[in-house]
Amino acid sequence: MSNDVRRAAVAALVRLGRSHYYHDRADAGRSLASFAEMPEARAALLGLVLDAGDTFVTRATAEALLRRQDSAGLAVVASALAVADPNHADWIHTAVDDVFGVLASERDAAVRECQALGRDADEQMRRGVHELTARLTRINPILYPDSAD
Repeated sequence: MSNDVRRAAVAALVRLGRSHYYHDRADAGRSLASFAEMPEARAALLGLVLDAGDTFVTRATAEALLRRQDSAGLAVVASALAVADPNHADWIHTAVDDVFGVLASERDAAVRECQALGRDADEQMRRGVHELTARLTRINPILYPDSAD
């Protein structure tokens, strides 16, 4: 897909993310998460994770970003955690638990990615990465790698 088409898709999703309807904003957050590596999507994603109108949007967007299991998604979630009020932070933590509560290998990879994100980050990002890492390390996943392998 061309960059122009990707930018047009992001622009349309950013507009959807400004809807008065929470389900439109949640759909926009889930879809925009696919474009989290694009600077044009980052501010809108952060706004959706911290949605003032409905924490369903917070959870849906955070979960979609975390399911990417990459630095782009984790960076947006960490940025949000750095400034989130306690209610939003609780819903973000719920998304973290849901995404990383099954496979220890995925949780461990996310912890490593967070450590890398925090190395050259500003103070706000370091705060968010610290909180995200702390939450990840408290998770006791259901499945661990087979020790016989």
